[in-house]
Amino acid sequence: MRPQPFFDLDKMNLDFENPLFDIHEIRRINPQRHEMEQLTAVVYVDTETHSAIGYKDVTEKEFWSEGHMPGFPLMPGVIMCECAAQLAAFYARKYDLLGGDFLGFGGLDDVRFRKPVIPPCRLVLMARMQRMRKHRAEFAFQGYVDGQLVFHGTMIGVPINRGQEID
Repeated sequence: MRPQPFFDLDKMNLDFENPLFDIHEIRRINPQRHEMEQLTAVVYVDTETHSAIGYKDVTEKEFWSEGHMPGFPLMPGVIMCECAAQLAAFYARKYDLLGGDFLGFGGLDDVRFRKPVIPPCRLVLMARMQRMRKHRAEFAFQGYVDGQLVFHGTMIGVPINRGQEID
C-alpha cells in the first residue's frame, strides 16, 4: 500500500532556492563529508509534529553513477535510505532529541522502492518522528522526485558516542 504524503508540497509554498538550513549549516550538525554527504538542504521543520523536509540534489557526478549501473545510472536504494537518515539525524541532533555525538542506524523496516532515481534530479525527502524512547527514535520517511513517490519506509535512529563500543 502506498502511503499518503506527509505534506502536500504544492500547498506549502516552500522556497527550495532559499532553504532554512543550507549545506554549511547541515555540516555543523551532521558529521558526513565528501562522498557520504547525502543531504543538500533542509527547507522545512515542524517541531510540534517532529517533521522535516529536505532534499538531495542528485548529479551525474555521484560516486556511484558510473558503476550502478554502467550506461544507466540508478541511485542505489541504500543511498536513498542514507539520504532520509541524514535528514532525520539532522532534525534529531539539531533539536537534541537523543543526545550522543552521532545518530546512527538502528534498523530499517517496511522499505519500498517505487520508482528509479536517475540523475540529474532533486530527491525531496520527508521525515517524521513516530515514536521516541530513551535511546532511540523511530522515523517514517518518504522520498519524491518530480512529485512522484520513489521510496518510503521507517527507520530507527540511535545515539552513538565517540569511543563507544558497538554491540
